[in-house]
Amino acid sequence: MPGTVLLLAASPVGKSCLVDAASVLPVLAAVPPAVLSGTDTANVVELADPLEPQAVLTRLRAVAATPGPLTVFVAGQLALDRRQHLPHLALARTTPATVRYTALPWQWIREEFRLRSPGSTTLFLDLHADAESWAWLRTHTLDSGRNTAVFGRIAPPPSRRRVAAPAYMKTIATILRSGWRPPEEQLHQQAFGRLGSDAYGDVVLTVPSAPVAAPGGPAPRVVAAQRVAPVVPAVPAQPPRQQPVDPHSYITAAVQAGRHQDAESVAAAHEEAAARGHGPASEQALHWSEVRADLAMFAGDPVRSCRIWLTVAEARLTAGQAVDSGPVETAVDRAHHQWSQVRDVDQVRQLGIVLAGLRMRVPGRRQGALENVRTQLQKLQMQG
Repeated sequence: MPGTVLLLAASPVGKSCLVDAASVLPVLAAVPPAVLSGTDTANVVELADPLEPQAVLTRLRAVAATPGPLTVFVAGQLALDRRQHLPHLALARTTPATVRYTALPWQWIREEFRLRSPGSTTLFLDLHADAESWAWLRTHTLDSGRNTAVFGRIAPPPSRRRVAAPAYMKTIATILRSGWRPPEEQLHQQAFGRLGSDAYGDVVLTVPSAPVAAPGGPAPRVVAAQRVAPVVPAVPAQPPRQQPVDPHSYITAAVQAGRHQDAESVAAAHEEAAARGHGPASEQALHWSEVRADLAMFAGDPVRSCRIWLTVAEARLTAGQAVDSGPVETAVDRAHHQWSQVRDVDQVRQLGIVLAGLRMRVPGRRQGALENVRTQLQKLQMQG
């Protein structure tokens, strides 16, 4: 049966843009349709920087109605509407103030594919989150429907004054251009393996196809494996004299207003209070350390962010947490990601030595992490 492929790349025009999503389309378009779909033949629908959410919805409904396998490739950025705080895919005209009216609600994607038969729909996602969406991901998952297989990543906001690239999706396209399409999970793992340090700290999306229940048998279980990097919270115009009752909301608002020092002060005060009340290695204290690490990232200070993540990782290991536990791996991955953003040679060397020591104990789930650190340090040594 012929397959259908939807290529959707969308990002705002202007200063709200976090990722050059459309840059991936020429690479994907160079892949034969049958390889993109994994079927003998396939029809391809392409949407490049669409303007109107209703126009995108029309295409979604059209491809959702096709009877054969459906593969959807989405590159873009996430944003939350200010009224309901629900995730949207930002479109060309989207600004922070107009998300509700100019962006595509993620719920529409979920609902349009909801009635398709299990195992017939696959999403490959390469998304970048803005600061508010990244904070939202701390307590929520991006729900794409129980019948849909989802593979990909959600990356944190890029450094200020920098537009990111959809590196995961470009890597997927590069692999497929060989003419051979490996199984979906294998393709996903190969792409992450090639990304190296650029992907450390991303939210990794791995939701395999739902198995089809045998007639009369129990309903299939769908397992969503999502390793979420700790995220940051939101903030009012003037800092209160006492610490807020809802510190996460206060911090998020401060970050959005560019008051990074205010946000850091509140987080540091809560970290100190948690350390006094529960111990410096307690989950309560380490939570606020992780928040401070993300705040440093938002403030454009990868050195401080990397140091805090390294400290968190060491604290968790010292407390007896396993080297392959999620919180430990996440801390080391986030430290690695921030280390890759450091430009000062001395700081790269100093932090890299500590990171290499951690990587020997916590190799993580992506091949070549320790080798990546060692290679960078060797290059610095050769340069003197």
